[in-house]
Amino acid sequence: MTMPEISTSAAAPSPTLFSTRKIVHMSMLIFAFLLPYLTWRQAAGCALLALLFNVVILPRIGADLRKSPASAPSSGVWTGIVIYPISVLALILLYRHDLYIVGAVWAILALGDGTAGVAGSSIRGPSLPWNREKTWSGFLGFVVAATAGAYALTRWVGPEIDADVALRICAATALVGAIVESLPIRLDDNATVPLVSGAFMYCLYFVERSALDSNMPYLGRRIVLAAAVNLALAVLALSLKMVNRSGAVCGFLLGVAIYLGWGYKSFLMMFAFFVIGSVATRVGYARKAARGLAERRGGARSWREALANSLAGAFFSLLVITTHHEGAFLIALIAAFAEAAGDTASSEIGQWLSGRAYLITTLQPVPAGENGGVSLGGSIAGILSSSLVVSLAFALGLCGKGTAGIALSAAVAGNILDSTLGATIERCGLVTNGIVNFAGTSFAGMMALAIALRIGF
Repeated sequence: MTMPEISTSAAAPSPTLFSTRKIVHMSMLIFAFLLPYLTWRQAAGCALLALLFNVVILPRIGADLRKSPASAPSSGVWTGIVIYPISVLALILLYRHDLYIVGAVWAILALGDGTAGVAGSSIRGPSLPWNREKTWSGFLGFVVAATAGAYALTRWVGPEIDADVALRICAATALVGAIVESLPIRLDDNATVPLVSGAFMYCLYFVERSALDSNMPYLGRRIVLAAAVNLALAVLALSLKMVNRSGAVCGFLLGVAIYLGWGYKSFLMMFAFFVIGSVATRVGYARKAARGLAERRGGARSWREALANSLAGAFFSLLVITTHHEGAFLIALIAAFAEAAGDTASSEIGQWLSGRAYLITTLQPVPAGENGGVSLGGSIAGILSSSLVVSLAFALGLCGKGTAGIALSAAVAGNILDSTLGATIERCGLVTNGIVNFAGTSFAGMMALAIALRIGF
């Protein structure tokens, strides 16, 4: 009698909606409900304990910390599980006086990301046009869950905040968080989502209807001028092949937003960057092309470059007319465009003057054009270009002597950050040059804004 053959192979594990890693992330959100009863120092201590738990305890109990059960054993095991509590700690330190922002962004980080993964894998649908690996179902799942969670925690931690205002800000921030999470970059979204979402939400809480109402008498005429001036500039730049079609369209929209902030004066900040960047790109173009360092498309900028260098400035410009801290946001706008001009000039002029640069993190000699490489000539050109933008702002009356120094210092700091990110995460292929440029302009603007608010602007 033949016995039936019994398979000795292990049965394939059934798919699960949530990985252990995501369960850990989402369960930690429970501690956010303790924020009303904790000082910011106590909350920071809890975040440190969570970090120790993730690093020491979870490995000892054999927890599967992969992003998903199907992922490779070495696929980002430690990045998210370590970065997550560090990001929460950073939120607490940055917004220690506004813990409702910490709670809201924490919810966006935990619930949005977790729901996006579940919705994206369980509900089949069309992919996002900017990232074919992400779906609209996951994107919308992120927005809905993040909005609900952020609103609930905002009302819990900050009950004094108007409910309608909180809902609008939470929904807008959830949308921004979903966009950041869906970008086709390899940098862990446990770092990118809270950093961007926190800064965005912090700025939105300055928006007041009365500020916009006070500016309404000027905006009707200003928007007509904004459209006419930026249309002419877009057509001219396109005819001179300084931009391609996508760059012209994106530049037009960003230019209109910037013009609305302080009329032609704020627009001249963007225009100064555009002129400096275009001239720096064309200087020595043949020599840079021979070395393989010249910009593609003959130096014509696309929508990617437009967004990377001007989106932060456009955001600050709109806040100029929607808040009662227009002076502080003007300084942020100036710093953002001064950083963009300095970064472009330092890179382009440095590559033209010398075939060698030095990695900013180690001072190791590298070929010109290497991510994170700096040179003496390029650095001088960058500082001079940032100074030109700030000097123009001072001449136009957009800032005084003290605030001009703030804007210039923030711009230089942004350029240093840009080079440092280029030498580290960009060299590793985790982000693109456009993301690094956006980080530099945003950091410069936020640094200038923080200092300006600190001194009472």
